[in-house]
Amino acid sequence: MNVLALIPARAGSKSVVNKNIRDFNGKPMLAYSIEHARASKYINRVILSTDSREYAMIGQRYGAEIPFIRPDEYATDEALDIDVFHHCLKFLKEEEGYHADIVVQLRPTYPIRNVEDIDKMIEVLLNNKEIDSVRSIAFATEIPYKMWKRNEEGMLTPILTEIKEAYNMPRQELPKVYYQNACIDVTRGDIILKEHSMSGKRIYGYVLNQNFDIDTEEDFIMAERYAKIISGKNRYVFDIDGVIAQLEENNDYSKSRANTEIIAIINKLFDLGNEIILHTARGYVTGIDWREVTKGQLKNWGLNYHELHFGKPNADYYIDDKMLSMEEIIRIFK
Repeated sequence: MNVLALIPARAGSKSVVNKNIRDFNGKPMLAYSIEHARASKYINRVILSTDSREYAMIGQRYGAEIPFIRPDEYATDEALDIDVFHHCLKFLKEEEGYHADIVVQLRPTYPIRNVEDIDKMIEVLLNNKEIDSVRSIAFATEIPYKMWKRNEEGMLTPILTEIKEAYNMPRQELPKVYYQNACIDVTRGDIILKEHSMSGKRIYGYVLNQNFDIDTEEDFIMAERYAKIISGKNRYVFDIDGVIAQLEENNDYSKSRANTEIIAIINKLFDLGNEIILHTARGYVTGIDWREVTKGQLKNWGLNYHELHFGKPNADYYIDDKMLSMEEIIRIFK
C-alpha cells in the first residue's frame, strides 16, 4: 500500500504571522507534523506542499519530500484543500507514475498529536473497504439544537428541526454532536483524484479528546503550555488544603477529605516523570503537629509524590487554591 502523508503549509498566515514555521518548543511548527508522519507504522511517504522555498528548505531538513513548489493559484486564502491535494496527486501520477492508495492530511497547525491515532485511523480504511474517509472529530460543547437563524425582521428559525422544540429541552436529553477538528484526515487516493472530493460519501468519525489547533496567539500560548506540562521535565508544587484536600472548618485536618479529581491528575503528572512537591501550612497558627496525620492521609488517598514540606519551597510551578492555574491543568487532562 502506498500511504502518503501530505502536509499543506502555505506562507502568509494573517492570524499568526508565519505560524507554520514559528518556533514551538525549539522546533518550527511544521516539523512536528513531519515527525508524526515519519513515526507512523503505515505512512511510507511524506510530502510538504508549500508555496515558499524557505518552508521547503525547513521541511527537507526534517525529512519531508518537496517534489514541487505549490503554484500560486493553490496558495491563496480562497484555495480549498481539494485543490491542493488534487494538484499533488495529479503531479505525482503524471511525473512519477505514483498512485497514493491512502492519503493522510496532517496540518502543520497541530504540533501536538498522538501517532497512535494516525495509525488507528489508517487501519479503519485498511479494514473497511466500504468507507471512503476518516475524519478526526471532537465533542461539541455548543449545542446546535439551541441555535437559530435570524431574518431581516428579527424573527428566529431553529437551525435543526428534527426534534420538536429541541431548543426548550434540557441539553442532557439532546443527542451528542461532534465537530471536525482538522487534526487528522485520512482519505482514499481515488476519492481525491477521481471524485475530486476530500471525504467521499461514507465518512467515519474518529473521536479525539485533545484539540490544539493553532489559529491565534492565544491558541499558540495554550498549546505551548500544554506541551511543557506533559513534557515530564518540570517541578510542580501543590498546596494540600484547598487543592489536594477539601477545606475543613476550624482547620480540623483530621477530618480532611480527598479531592479525588486533583489527585488523579497529580498522579498522571508523576507518571510522566515530573517532580511532585507538596507543601502545607498545617499547624502554623495553632502549633499542632499534623505531620504524621498528613502522611497517613496522603498514603490512604493514593497520592504519589516526592517531597512533603511544611512550608513553601522554590519551584517552576505553584498550584494554589487561590490561583486559577489548577483549572487549566484540569482542562488539559480531561
